[in-house]
Amino acid sequence: MMNRIRKIIIALLIVDAVIALFAIIFFDMKIFINTQFGFISASLVMLASMKSYARMVDARVEHNIITVDDSRDVIDLAEDPYDLYGEEEDSDKTLKEVVKDERQKNKENKRSVAQTLKDTKAALSIYRLGAYAILILGFLYLNRQDLLHIGAYIIALSIPMLVVIYVLVSSKKELYKT
Repeated sequence: MMNRIRKIIIALLIVDAVIALFAIIFFDMKIFINTQFGFISASLVMLASMKSYARMVDARVEHNIITVDDSRDVIDLAEDPYDLYGEEEDSDKTLKEVVKDERQKNKENKRSVAQTLKDTKAALSIYRLGAYAILILGFLYLNRQDLLHIGAYIIALSIPMLVVIYVLVSSKKELYKT
């Protein structure tokens, strides 16, 4: 995992340098500032999200917590999410009994507050909250100082996501080649 993170950070730094040079050479300082604010804040959000989700997955693996039922395939879940056409046939049950059984199953699947808080740790991690705070404060700063160029800012926000996806897909391809 650390090797992938290192590759992602190196790729982000290279792409940021290219964007900075491109903005300085072909555009003015306003575009350069917008691209740097957007790119750096989006990169921080991506890296913080990856870090917090990795921590959450590691904690679940460590405590053997499994939250997904893999007994049904993805297509079956999409076509029949409530398993109405499952292999179990209860022809002798009435509609009321079937509905009552399904309600009972839904009540059993309710999650406690503690379980919900465990799952929201990744969403409420200090890394992600800090990265989003930097993103919002950067936008507000640019807007207040009349430096905001929305086109350059939005393009710069989207590029780190593309870089991360490219690095992850290319590392996956390298993994399958060997």
